Amino acid sequence: MDFYTQKLLFFAIFTTAMTVLAVFFYFRSKHLLGMYMDSSKREDETAGFLKLFSKTLKSIDEVEESMNAIAKYAADLVGSNSLCIFIEEKGFLKACGIYGAFPPMHKSQDYILTKPRYILESLRREKIRIGDGIIGETALKRVPLFVPDASSDQRFSAIDSNVPIESFMAVPLILDGKLFGVICAVNDRIDGKLFSHEQFNSFKAMSDRVIFAYSIVNSYSDLSKQQRISQEIEFAKQLQASLLPKDFPENDKFVIKAFNRAAKEVGGDFYDFVQMDGDRLLVVVGDACGKGIPACMLMAMTRSFIRADLGRFQTINTLMKDLNTALYKDTGDERFVTVACVLIDIKNNTVEYARAGHTEFLIHVPEHKVRMLYPDGVASGLMPSDIAGEYDSISFILQKGMTLLMFTDGITEALNEKDEEFGIDRLIEVFNEACSKSLSPEEINDMILRSVDLFTEGRQQVDDQTLVVIRNN
Repeated sequence: MDFYTQKLLFFAIFTTAMTVLAVFFYFRSKHLLGMYMDSSKREDETAGFLKLFSKTLKSIDEVEESMNAIAKYAADLVGSNSLCIFIEEKGFLKACGIYGAFPPMHKSQDYILTKPRYILESLRREKIRIGDGIIGETALKRVPLFVPDASSDQRFSAIDSNVPIESFMAVPLILDGKLFGVICAVNDRIDGKLFSHEQFNSFKAMSDRVIFAYSIVNSYSDLSKQQRISQEIEFAKQLQASLLPKDFPENDKFVIKAFNRAAKEVGGDFYDFVQMDGDRLLVVVGDACGKGIPACMLMAMTRSFIRADLGRFQTINTLMKDLNTALYKDTGDERFVTVACVLIDIKNNTVEYARAGHTEFLIHVPEHKVRMLYPDGVASGLMPSDIAGEYDSISFILQKGMTLLMFTDGITEALNEKDEEFGIDRLIEVFNEACSKSLSPEEINDMILRSVDLFTEGRQQVDDQTLVVIRNN
């Protein structure tokens, strides 16, 4: 492959990754946007942002425009009138992305706030020392600052600004315990309206995505081609690791253990546990088509949409349909995700299961054979909802000693040297043996994985592998 072809491939990978990341931002906070704009306007602005972001990333030299695009989108998500992203450099904070007429926060200025480019240049010239002023203090203390009504706060009355500061939010950007910078938002877009606690929570939630976006953009402008690719993979690994739950739900009635192993540095498999209320827990397993970074990004989108949609959750069927509609509309051709959902109701001691093109669901009941459930449901994002139709679900009583197994096809489709698949029958056999020995959920996962590895005889793993075992005590 010649240098020119490599360069084109590199830019294609980068632009795709950042575009999907932008869609991910949208899904993460979609349920909050209704506070600020109607549905049609929201869709138009999202589409416009994706086009803008793709254009600004045609060249890695256009970091400023890329960060301004990130700042604009972050401002859209929380409904702020102006927003600025500050990055830490050698004990100082330097503005790197801006949206709107962001006022000077550090000291008095004579310039008239007009074009964002001139504002950004002025903010860059007055680097803020860590600990100085409102923004510097936020960075030093590493604690988010929320001032819903800044008009009565003396810290703001002392600032000489052409733009009145009515409401203010600042969140430190922290990655692995290290200060990355600060993101600040000034004034709600609706005249006379102050920022709400819901906006502040949304603002805090997006901080890690701003870090992720800036890291990718900045790394591509500073590093060599090979370093850039390695850096992209590393950030994607961090993103995937941050999205997989570190702790497993556990109470007096059931125990859950999960395992995930990617075929490449990053993968498209995921699992998630969402406590919907005091009695109900939603367990999700998904498998995004493809491998590597594109699958990882699609996985992140899916997980975030499911969490965002739970605020208006009615049934698993509606959740699946909403997910399909969103993914079909906002992902490219031949991009889809298989998903399985288990809703555990502790109070009523019931389980409801539904799937979207995912693998079978296995149930072991003491003194009985393993049962296999496979309700109908098309993979999410594969076709329009009016064609995909309904998603069937199956409900049953969670009996004492019952063990449930969710898995991805990387388990059953693992190949040996003869190109034979491990298959569902072998999985059922191993699962039944493990349960009959009264092994713990963690031991069941280990036994299945050892069996798969022994079957494949050292052949390289070609697909992501995920297991989730649920045991009713």
